[in-house]
Amino acid sequence: MKEQPSSNNTASRVAADITIKGEIISPNDIRIDGNFEGKLTSNGRVIIGDTAKIVGDIICNDIDIWGAINGNIFVKDTFSLKEGGNLVGNIQTRRISIELGSKFNGNCQMISEEQFNALTGVPAEE
Repeated sequence: MKEQPSSNNTASRVAADITIKGEIISPNDIRIDGNFEGKLTSNGRVIIGDTAKIVGDIICNDIDIWGAINGNIFVKDTFSLKEGGNLVGNIQTRRISIELGSKFNGNCQMISEEQFNALTGVPAEE
Protein backbone atom coordinates (compact mmCIF):
# COMPACT_ATOMS: atom_id res chain seq x y z
CA MET A 1 0.00 0.00 0.00
CA LYS A 2 1.29 3.44 -0.88
CA GLU A 3 1.98 5.80 1.99
CA GLN A 4 -0.45 8.70 1.89
CA PRO A 5 -0.85 11.50 4.41
CA SER A 6 -3.67 10.97 6.88
CA SER A 7 -6.31 13.59 7.44
CA ASN A 8 -6.20 15.91 10.43
CA ASN A 9 -8.98 17.69 12.32
CA THR A 10 -9.21 20.62 9.88
CA ALA A 11 -9.36 18.44 6.76
CA SER A 12 -12.58 17.44 5.03
CA ARG A 13 -12.89 14.05 3.38
CA VAL A 14 -14.91 12.48 0.58
CA ALA A 15 -14.79 8.72 1.28
CA ALA A 16 -14.23 6.05 -1.39
CA ASP A 17 -17.92 5.06 -1.54
CA ILE A 18 -19.14 8.64 -2.16
CA THR A 19 -19.96 10.31 -5.50
CA ILE A 20 -20.42 14.08 -5.65
CA LYS A 21 -21.41 16.26 -8.63
CA GLY A 22 -21.27 20.03 -8.36
CA GLU A 23 -18.93 22.48 -6.70
CA ILE A 24 -16.88 22.06 -3.52
CA ILE A 25 -15.37 25.10 -1.79
CA SER A 26 -13.18 24.30 1.20
CA PRO A 27 -11.36 26.82 3.42
CA ASN A 28 -9.08 24.00 4.65
CA ASP A 29 -7.38 20.85 3.42
CA ILE A 30 -9.55 18.26 1.67
CA ARG A 31 -9.01 14.63 0.76
CA ILE A 32 -10.97 12.92 -2.03
CA ASP A 33 -11.04 9.12 -2.15
CA GLY A 34 -14.34 8.80 -4.01
CA ASN A 35 -15.75 10.16 -7.28
CA PHE A 36 -16.16 13.86 -7.93
CA GLU A 37 -17.41 15.72 -11.00
CA GLY A 38 -17.34 19.51 -11.01
CA LYS A 39 -15.13 22.27 -9.64
CA LEU A 40 -13.08 22.01 -6.46
CA THR A 41 -11.59 25.07 -4.76
CA SER A 42 -9.50 24.80 -1.59
CA ASN A 43 -7.46 27.34 0.37
CA GLY A 44 -5.34 24.43 1.61
CA ARG A 45 -3.88 21.15 0.37
CA VAL A 46 -5.91 18.81 -1.83
CA ILE A 47 -5.14 15.10 -1.58
CA ILE A 48 -6.46 12.84 -4.32
CA GLY A 49 -6.31 9.27 -2.96
CA ASP A 50 -5.51 6.25 -5.12
CA THR A 51 -9.21 5.24 -5.39
CA ALA A 52 -10.38 8.73 -6.47
CA LYS A 53 -11.73 9.58 -9.91
CA ILE A 54 -12.11 13.30 -10.61
CA VAL A 55 -13.61 15.02 -13.66
CA GLY A 56 -13.32 18.78 -13.43
CA ASP A 57 -11.05 21.65 -12.50
CA ILE A 58 -9.18 22.13 -9.23
CA ILE A 59 -7.89 25.38 -7.70
CA CYS A 60 -5.79 25.01 -4.55
CA ASN A 61 -2.65 25.96 -2.65
CA ASP A 62 -1.00 22.51 -2.94
CA ILE A 63 -2.05 19.15 -4.39
CA ASP A 64 -0.87 15.54 -4.05
CA ILE A 65 -2.35 13.11 -6.61
CA TRP A 66 -2.38 9.32 -6.29
CA GLY A 67 -5.71 8.84 -8.17
CA ALA A 68 -7.10 9.84 -11.58
CA ILE A 69 -8.04 13.35 -12.72
CA ASN A 70 -9.42 14.57 -16.02
CA GLY A 71 -9.36 18.36 -15.79
CA ASN A 72 -7.24 21.46 -15.37
CA ILE A 73 -5.36 22.24 -12.17
CA PHE A 74 -4.32 25.66 -10.85
CA VAL A 75 -1.89 25.46 -7.92
CA LYS A 76 -0.62 28.43 -5.92
CA ASP A 77 2.47 26.57 -4.67
CA THR A 78 3.29 22.86 -5.21
CA PHE A 79 1.79 20.31 -7.62
CA SER A 80 2.81 16.70 -6.90
CA LEU A 81 1.85 13.73 -9.09
CA LYS A 82 2.65 10.56 -7.14
CA GLU A 83 3.48 7.07 -8.38
CA GLY A 84 0.26 5.56 -9.79
CA GLY A 85 -1.37 8.97 -10.25
CA ASN A 86 -2.93 9.85 -13.62
CA LEU A 87 -3.68 13.35 -14.92
CA VAL A 88 -5.24 14.22 -18.26
CA GLY A 89 -5.34 18.00 -18.34
CA ASN A 90 -3.29 21.14 -17.98
CA ILE A 91 -1.34 22.34 -14.97
CA GLN A 92 -0.52 25.91 -13.93
CA THR A 93 1.69 25.91 -10.86
CA ARG A 94 4.69 27.50 -9.17
CA ARG A 95 6.45 24.22 -8.32
CA ILE A 96 6.06 20.72 -9.74
CA SER A 97 7.01 17.17 -8.79
CA ILE A 98 6.18 14.17 -10.99
CA GLU A 99 7.22 10.73 -9.75
CA LEU A 100 8.19 7.76 -11.88
CA GLY A 101 5.22 5.46 -12.45
CA SER A 102 2.73 8.31 -12.82
CA LYS A 103 1.00 9.44 -16.03
CA PHE A 104 0.56 13.02 -17.25
CA ASN A 105 -0.98 13.97 -20.58
CA GLY A 106 -1.36 17.71 -21.01
CA ASN A 107 0.54 20.96 -20.77
CA CYS A 108 2.28 22.61 -17.86
CA GLN A 109 2.93 26.29 -17.31
CA MET A 110 5.08 27.53 -14.45
CA ILE A 111 3.47 30.63 -12.93
CA SER A 112 4.12 33.09 -10.11
CA GLU A 113 1.80 33.66 -7.16
CA GLU A 114 0.66 36.90 -8.78
CA GLN A 115 -0.21 35.05 -12.01
CA PHE A 116 -2.13 32.44 -9.96
CA ASN A 117 -4.13 35.20 -8.29
CA ALA A 118 -4.90 36.83 -11.64
CA LEU A 119 -5.91 33.51 -13.28
CA THR A 120 -8.14 32.36 -10.44
CA GLY A 121 -9.54 35.72 -9.33
CA VAL A 122 -8.03 35.28 -5.86
CA PRO A 123 -7.34 38.67 -4.28
CA ALA A 124 -3.73 39.36 -3.34
CA GLU A 125 -2.92 38.91 0.34
CA GLU A 126 -2.25 42.13 2.20
